[in-house]
Amino acid sequence: MTTWLPDIQQGYGPLYARIADQIEQAIGNGALPVGTKLPPQRNLAFDIGVTIGTIGRAYNIVRERGLVSGEVGRGTYVLDHPESRPPEQADPLTTSLAGTRPIVAPPGKLRFDSTAAPDIGQGDILAKLLGDISREHHADIASYARNFPDHWFEAGAQWLASGSFRPAPECIVPTLGAHAAVIAVISAVTSPGDRIAFETLTYSQVSRSAGLIGRRIALMASDESGLIPEDFERVCAQQHPKLAFLMPSAQNPTVAIMPLERRQAVAEIARNYGVWLVEDNLYGSMTGDPIPLLAELAPERTFLVGGLSKSVAAGVRGGWVACPPHFSQRIRIAHKMISGGLPFLLAELCARLVLSGAASSLRSRGVEEIGERVAMAREIFAGFEFNDHPKVPFLWLKLPEPWLSGTFKQAALQEGVLIDDEDEFKAARSDRVFHRIRVGFSSPAKRSDVQTGFQVLRRLLDSGRTGYDSFD
Repeated sequence: MTTWLPDIQQGYGPLYARIADQIEQAIGNGALPVGTKLPPQRNLAFDIGVTIGTIGRAYNIVRERGLVSGEVGRGTYVLDHPESRPPEQADPLTTSLAGTRPIVAPPGKLRFDSTAAPDIGQGDILAKLLGDISREHHADIASYARNFPDHWFEAGAQWLASGSFRPAPECIVPTLGAHAAVIAVISAVTSPGDRIAFETLTYSQVSRSAGLIGRRIALMASDESGLIPEDFERVCAQQHPKLAFLMPSAQNPTVAIMPLERRQAVAEIARNYGVWLVEDNLYGSMTGDPIPLLAELAPERTFLVGGLSKSVAAGVRGGWVACPPHFSQRIRIAHKMISGGLPFLLAELCARLVLSGAASSLRSRGVEEIGERVAMAREIFAGFEFNDHPKVPFLWLKLPEPWLSGTFKQAALQEGVLIDDEDEFKAARSDRVFHRIRVGFSSPAKRSDVQTGFQVLRRLLDSGRTGYDSFD
């Protein structure tokens, strides 16, 4: 047994990440030699004044890094091959930016931590289109995309259209996916030090990226109907954000759909306080939601973002942003600066997918497959509380007592299923605890694998913590 103790005042990020980093550092510098038994979780938690759950998460991280092994009844011991871990894992900034999702998924696991478009045979369509492009544009695909043909903009206008709303082609900017579109907008209309407003739970990759380029984060409260306008106004009055990032339709991860009255209120508040809006409609385009977009209600200040990753094919990295009037050139330049430019091959492929009707057909088929999987989830998880939508590839599941989000995620991993805990979607540090997980179910190629994963999670939910042993 060692007397080594971590210093929780040192390092960056959440407490559990700091403790894990210090364990790794101690193993590397010899303070925790090979074969050393780490302190039992309860003892270490008492000694440094944190919760047992915090220590458990830290131990889980170093176990995943291959630094220690846990044996039931014996404890946790330092392994003999620390060189097997990727050296960049020791960087606390890397750990913080990466979130709670592994950058490289462990082999042999069912991936329920992704919502990429399901495999419905789109590879054959992509192969044909790529062959056509290669034959017709063999010079263009070997060079930079120096000229943007008109049909690239027309494709974006067609894909971002919703109901009676259709953006003008001259307001469209083709981008290297929706994420790149959002970061281009943030880079173009805000400056380092400006605040960007996010819902407490959101697509946190955007908030992390915004923090990386020097923007500060302001948190807004939401409920089952999405962003609460009164709290948006409070944040605007007190913290003066320059921009707000929102997903009014099929919000990720809560699946909330914001009603028209709230959208109208949000548009008016943004107008009164001079706040730019980024409307991410990736999932909304799948739902067929008839409620008007923010881009319709506040066209002079809303950047509407969409793409192909969730509904057609994630690998083609296709996206577009519809800008307020006179902003498209500014966003286009910003996108080139932050992404390095748009490859001709991908931009042409995305345009042909949309203009040929293949993208809409693939989206319809993908939504149909998602509907079958949602029906399966409703049957298997009957009796538990969760939010879902018949056309959206994830559900937001409330954990029963005594499960914690991070502990359940680790238990699922040990059973061979990767899911996302609630921390993965927190835009910044927050005192809010939701005791929920997001279960994405579009990645497994076969429905039988989806069923297997759902059944594993159901067994864990039914068993409570008696189905999970963290070794100490």
